[in-house]
Amino acid sequence: MKKKKVKIGFIGQGYVGKHNADDFEMRGHHVVRHAKEKPYHKNKNAIKDCDVVFIAVPAPTTPKGYDASIIHSVLSLTGVGKIVVLKSTIFPGLTEKIQSKFPDRIVLHSPEFLSEATASYDASHPFVNIVGMAKDTREHREAAKLVHSILPKAPKSFTLKSIEAEVIKYAHNCSGYTQIIFFNLIHDLAQKMGANWKNIEEAIKADPLIPTRYASPVHKSGRGAGGHCFIKDFAAFREVYEKMLGDPVGTAILKHMEKKNIDLLISSGKDVEILSGVYNITKKSKNAQK
Repeated sequence: MKKKKVKIGFIGQGYVGKHNADDFEMRGHHVVRHAKEKPYHKNKNAIKDCDVVFIAVPAPTTPKGYDASIIHSVLSLTGVGKIVVLKSTIFPGLTEKIQSKFPDRIVLHSPEFLSEATASYDASHPFVNIVGMAKDTREHREAAKLVHSILPKAPKSFTLKSIEAEVIKYAHNCSGYTQIIFFNLIHDLAQKMGANWKNIEEAIKADPLIPTRYASPVHKSGRGAGGHCFIKDFAAFREVYEKMLGDPVGTAILKHMEKKNIDLLISSGKDVEILSGVYNITKKSKNAQK
């Protein structure tokens, strides 16, 4: 199939699906969008005719754990023999499970690295393109090659196992979460000892060996790692780490990081409604955390 003739579908028109679909259209691709919201709800039956379908629907973390039910609910809309690319943040191992459930399709995982505030630019200017394969077969390699050919150009591209792609996405989000917590700890120590944080922050940002994107403890509406992705993805990472490794020390570290972040968010009034969805915690029920 030639690049311009590949019919592309997008299921989900949140900030990930919308901005990625916008980019494909701007580059001249034939795009079909489907979502539960108007006007895209009318395209439900057209998705099965798309050669490549990107699934970008919510995959929330709830007090009961990671929830992939929305992803599962839309998979049957894709056509037999077609390529399905999961853009949602995937619990490690899920791509392989979905591939086993849908052996008559090729299921891949291509994580996104968009920030909500700069999603349009990020979708058109990826720093890396990653395509993860559930199986290492000729058909999967050819499908991965096709997907790479239609993605916007990036400085680096990788084709690897789907489990590797899934872990890379969690590494990206959880590293940002970790940096936010650490810089908040440094900030509070500096303040307690009478140091001027502004002077410290300026010097830190001049250090080429320190990642400084999250070096400002007060960010947007308050303190802590907020936003839908950071909160839910770190909780999901802690869940899978605890299940897979049985490491009480490592698990305790992750749980204490969550507790510190919850304290920061609640004390500054930042994204408390998101905390409620993930942990069932509000300002009045702070002690409900597991």
